Amino acid sequence: MIETRKKQWIGGIALLALSTGSGVIAAHADDTATNLSTITVDGQTETATGPVEGYVAKRSATGSKSDTPLKDIPQSVSVVGTQEMEDRGVTNKVDEALRYTSGVFTQPFGADGDTNWYYIRGFDATQTGTFLDGLNLWSYGFAGFLIDPVALERVEVLKGPASVLYGGSNPGGLVNMIGKRPTDEKFLTTETGINNYGNAYLTFDGGDQIKNTDMSYRLTGKIAGGNKAADDTSDFRGVFMPQLQWSPDEGTKLNVYAYYSYLDQTSGTNGFFPYVGTVEKASFGRIDPNANYGEPDSDYSYSRQFMLGADFSHDLDNGWTLSQTARYGYLNRSESAPYTYGYYDPTTGSNYLQEPTSSDAYLTRLGFDHHTVVNSFALDNHLNGKVDTGPVDHDVTVGIDYKYYNLNQIQASALDTPISATSPVYGVTQPANAVYLHQVLEQHQLGLYGQDQMHFGDGWIATLNGRYDYVHTSSDDRTATNADYTANNNALSGRAGLAYEFANGVTPYASVATFFNPQIGVTSGAPLKPEEGEQYEAGVKYEPTSFSGSLTASVFQINKRNWTVTDPLTFLSSQIGEVQSKGFELEGKVDLGDNWKALASFTYQHLEITRHSDASLIGNSPYLVPKVLASAWLDYSFPEGMLEGFSIGGGVRYQGSSWADYANTKKVPDATLFDAAIRYNRKDWGAALNIGNLFDKRYVAGCQTTLVCGYGEGRTVTLKISKRW
Repeated sequence: MIETRKKQWIGGIALLALSTGSGVIAAHADDTATNLSTITVDGQTETATGPVEGYVAKRSATGSKSDTPLKDIPQSVSVVGTQEMEDRGVTNKVDEALRYTSGVFTQPFGADGDTNWYYIRGFDATQTGTFLDGLNLWSYGFAGFLIDPVALERVEVLKGPASVLYGGSNPGGLVNMIGKRPTDEKFLTTETGINNYGNAYLTFDGGDQIKNTDMSYRLTGKIAGGNKAADDTSDFRGVFMPQLQWSPDEGTKLNVYAYYSYLDQTSGTNGFFPYVGTVEKASFGRIDPNANYGEPDSDYSYSRQFMLGADFSHDLDNGWTLSQTARYGYLNRSESAPYTYGYYDPTTGSNYLQEPTSSDAYLTRLGFDHHTVVNSFALDNHLNGKVDTGPVDHDVTVGIDYKYYNLNQIQASALDTPISATSPVYGVTQPANAVYLHQVLEQHQLGLYGQDQMHFGDGWIATLNGRYDYVHTSSDDRTATNADYTANNNALSGRAGLAYEFANGVTPYASVATFFNPQIGVTSGAPLKPEEGEQYEAGVKYEPTSFSGSLTASVFQINKRNWTVTDPLTFLSSQIGEVQSKGFELEGKVDLGDNWKALASFTYQHLEITRHSDASLIGNSPYLVPKVLASAWLDYSFPEGMLEGFSIGGGVRYQGSSWADYANTKKVPDATLFDAAIRYNRKDWGAALNIGNLFDKRYVAGCQTTLVCGYGEGRTVTLKISKRW
């Protein structure tokens, strides 16, 4: 249960007192002393999973699996709370919430309606680095779970390896989404909005205590739909999340929730455009960012998700806390639509060309469809408590977790009829797609872990972590003979960190951590090896004592071995060598009173191929990820006068240049984008206008080879009205 924050203001009285025993002694005019009873002020402080006051979070469990001050975690952690998401107008997807977070590159192929795309410190965290309430939402192929921001209290990013806490995961870091929970307060909020494409939504969020019981509930939901930016595309979405919480005493909580969502959409083809015709002009100019090269009358994409989860915690009599988190997840996804993949030469019949052969350009199209079903289960049990060994205070966490993932997927494809790049014609009969993959994939992961965070010497903090994992993966390929395989992987992970907390709020730190990331597939007849490596990180965290704020500066180096890449045409994986990511990050957030809020971030990251089967590529950088990212957002609320109730905000995002190929011969240019917001709140009513990409900058967000480029999202204007009942 998330308790509502309470502020109690006491003014007009100055009390000079001396406290003795259980009472307060106050001086009266007659100089006699009177014992007054102790006065307790109920000031609820932030918890690791509760709301963030303003923009500045002070606590998190993502980097430690226990409620820990952010400054004590020996890695960089970013937290985006609901206030920040509301101010910036985040309404659709979680990757939108991370546009201003250091070290994170989001939406490299534009606004993909069914996938949250993010790269952390240069590495793809989309499938192996997504978590909900500390449990992995692991995915493979097209089997990705999608959580709507309406269900979330905060979004947190742990940068760098997290295997020591969570097992196999992305080396660059992870995104942990923290769900909303019931509160002690009766409330109901509704919001409705619509954007410039005609896509509208309605949300509700309410809860209360159940009278004369130790139980409370919360109901959160959303329904949305309408046109999208691409021509002849639309969607219809819905989310429903009921919760019931039982709290028989202060030290015991059990929350049970369900999450159901659906998505029906017609998809455009952005993300699979060629380099020539997007970044560079082709003979006909450039491809229209909103062009649809599919078949609008027959294309479809749908997703049905269901989750059932429980969170339990109980304070034991010895001061330790036992916690358990469990979740079952079910996903049913299907899609049928062609994708463009290079140009077609009508004279020779050649496909997959880098550029058109004439001004009358045609695009090659690959017909594609899939049906994917996932059943998953995740469980985490851990025990946390404090131990005093004289000069050293220990905060100890030990636990065991388990993950089960079962995927049944069928994929089919065919070479479709080419389509004009300038004047697409729809409705031509297409060949039937042929099944090339019917796979039943199963993975089990069991992990034992421990952490000891030691405080000593009036300011020193040492963190030691250790973990052992066993991973069993099996694949039954029902379309090929002798293509089945089984892999058993064992891994030890570790982390060591040291920090010193000065009285002025400055905390320098350093850490080293190892990671592993199991891979799916075979190469040369044998299962792929897990990616593995280590990170070295050092930095300083600063929390001012005079106002609410946080600043983190960090430098890092990540070495990844058994680097695995997947061909976007054949979907086959290969392990091509080693890659290194190194750089530095700056991120700051401040809340100056109730009026000013600000944030800023800067990222420099250099990725280098350090080992490759093609020696000519050693020393080059992988494609897609920019070397430099920067952003800033400033928000101001007018406190009085004619503009009382109004607030304005504005932001700037910079995305540096990136490579489109491993040979580093084709570059994607940089882009600077502006966002803006204006809001008005009065007597429980609110209205807001948010504009993303204010000046409608046309730019390519990224290229994953020269045939897979995606435009960034164009100007999006959203008007919304909210009411607190």
